[in-house]
Amino acid sequence: MPMTRLILILVATLVPLSAQAGDAAAGKKRATACQTCHGMDGLSKLPEAPNLAGQVEPYLVKQLTDYRDGKRQNEIMNVVAKELTDADIANLAAYYSGIQIDVLPPG
Repeated sequence: MPMTRLILILVATLVPLSAQAGDAAAGKKRATACQTCHGMDGLSKLPEAPNLAGQVEPYLVKQLTDYRDGKRQNEIMNVVAKELTDADIANLAAYYSGIQIDVLPPG
């Protein structure tokens, strides 16, 4: 029992708060600001904007955090992400990663 408890404590301390699962329902509400470019369905409406639907949650968290913190540069995203809290980022990532997409081979 002590070893199991130690492992649980270790795992809990290694997972940063921003990587913990967000609230997809809250993310959907916050995504209204994203819909012009990325769509509420996560499918891009502009050729220069990537699809977000079905992306891996930690990837989305990392990219949004990097835009917010200025580590990744994009004229529009740096402005939009500047106001996002860690909770907003986790929630948006939970929402967009939770959208199921079907990938079909060509032909």
